[in-house]
Amino acid sequence: MNTFLKQSWAGLRILLALTVLLGVLYPLSVWAVSRLPGLHANAEARDTTLVAVAREGDRYFAPRPSAATLPASGGSNKSEINEDYTKVVDERRTAVAQREGVPEDQVPQDAVTASASGLDPDISPAYAEIQIPRVAKASGLPVEKVRELVAGNTHGTFTTTVNVTALNRAIDSAR
Repeated sequence: MNTFLKQSWAGLRILLALTVLLGVLYPLSVWAVSRLPGLHANAEARDTTLVAVAREGDRYFAPRPSAATLPASGGSNKSEINEDYTKVVDERRTAVAQREGVPEDQVPQDAVTASASGLDPDISPAYAEIQIPRVAKASGLPVEKVRELVAGNTHGTFTTTVNVTALNRAIDSAR
């Protein structure tokens, strides 16, 4: 029993020490550093290319659909055997095909299925390709210029993807 009490007391001391250190002192020090003169003025919100930033209108490329409800992010647990999910995917496929003026069988999977986080900024080159005519027409840019912008924002090592956020910024800059 004596060993049990020694181990319990040691565990309790460690718990209390870590609680004070990580639950009080660390947050307090981070807060104190954030209040140093000159640091606050350098912190500003920026449009990032790591998260899909949806822009409205036909002159922009559409990102993947999102299963997230902002401000949270997250995918859906539904799979292709779920009837509700299948219905949503079919509705999205029809809507994308109509918007882009292509047959439904030419609509890529990433145009109708959400990413795991629901905030993925990347689409497939195939999804970007079917959007080029619409974006060119709506933005007033020549189709070849839009193709160049897509190519300039296409990257990848294992899979080739197009960053929609960066591409839409490039569309704005090219106009």
